[in-house]
Amino acid sequence: MSAEGGTRAIIAALLANIGIAITKFLAFVLTGSSSMLAEAIHSVADSGNQGLLLLGGKRAKREATPQHPFGYGRERYVYAFIVAIVLFSLGGLFALYEAYHKWQHKEGIESWHWVPVTVLLVAIVMESFSFRTAIKESNHTRGNQSWLRFIRRAKAPELPVVLLEDFGALVGLVFALFGVSMTLATGNGRWDAFGTAMIGILLVTIAIVLAIETKSLLLGEGAETHDLAAIERAVTEGPEVERIIHMKTLYLGPEELMVAAKVGVTACETAEEVARGINAVEARIRAAVPIARVIYLEPDIYSAAAERAGTGSAARTAVPQPEDEASGRSGS
Repeated sequence: MSAEGGTRAIIAALLANIGIAITKFLAFVLTGSSSMLAEAIHSVADSGNQGLLLLGGKRAKREATPQHPFGYGRERYVYAFIVAIVLFSLGGLFALYEAYHKWQHKEGIESWHWVPVTVLLVAIVMESFSFRTAIKESNHTRGNQSWLRFIRRAKAPELPVVLLEDFGALVGLVFALFGVSMTLATGNGRWDAFGTAMIGILLVTIAIVLAIETKSLLLGEGAETHDLAAIERAVTEGPEVERIIHMKTLYLGPEELMVAAKVGVTACETAEEVARGINAVEARIRAAVPIARVIYLEPDIYSAAAERAGTGSAARTAVPQPEDEASGRSGS
C-alpha cells in the first residue's frame, strides 16, 4: 500500500464523518432519537480516529535518533491501536449505555418525524463514497488476496482501519434506520433502543478485531512468505554464500523490513573477499525486496556437525577454543 493511497482514504473518510456528525447531532436535537445520538458519537469517534491516523503517519516520518536508531515507523501501529481503543470506548460502549438508557425510557419520536430518516439516508450516501474510496485505494495493493486476508495481513494499518470503520459506519446506519423507522411506525421507543444496541455491539466487535490485528503488528511481525522466499533466493543464488544457517526478519514499519542472518560463506583467503561477497548479497536482497532497508549479515563457516549439535556454525573452526590453545602448548 502506498502511503499516499492511505492518506487519500483517510482524508475522504474524515471529511465525510465531519459532515455526517453535524447532521446527526442536529437530528438528535430535533427528535431526541438515541440511535441518532449513538450515530453522531460514532461519527465523532471516527473523525477523531482519522485525525489520529494522520498524526501517526506524520510522526512516523521523523528521522532516526540515537535513542530510536531504527526510526519511528512503528508509531503508525501505536496510533492505530489507540484508534481501536477510542472506537471501543467512545463509540461502542457509549452506544450500549445509550441503548440501556433508552430501553428504560421508551419514548417515541414525537416531532420532526422526517428528519432522522432523511439524515440517515444522506449519511448512507456520504459514507458510501468514503467506503468506495477506501476500496479503490486498497485494490491497488490487495492483489488476489481476499478482503479478510488483506485486513489480517496488511502491514500498513491505515487502510484496514478505514475499511473497517467505513464498513461499520454503513452497517450502523442501516441499524439506525431500522430502529428509527420501526419507532416511527409503532411509536415504541424500544425499537430505537434496539437499533442503538446493535450499533454498540457492531462497534465493539470491530474495535476488538482492530486491537487484535494491531497488537500483532506492535509485537513485531516477520516478512511474508513470498518476501521470505525472495530473500532466501537472493542470499543463496550467488557464489558467495553456500547456505543460510539461520535468518530472522522484522518489520520496523509498514515500509521498512529488517533482515538479520548468519550465512555460511565459501572459503576465502582475505577479509576483503568476505566483505565484498557480503556486500554483493546485500545488494541482491535489496533488489529482490526493496523494503528490506536494514540488513545485517554475519559470515560464518558452515559445519554439518555443528548443525547436528544445534548451532549450525563452525564456531570451533572460526574461533580458537581454550582447550585447543592448551593442547597446542602441550604439544610444542
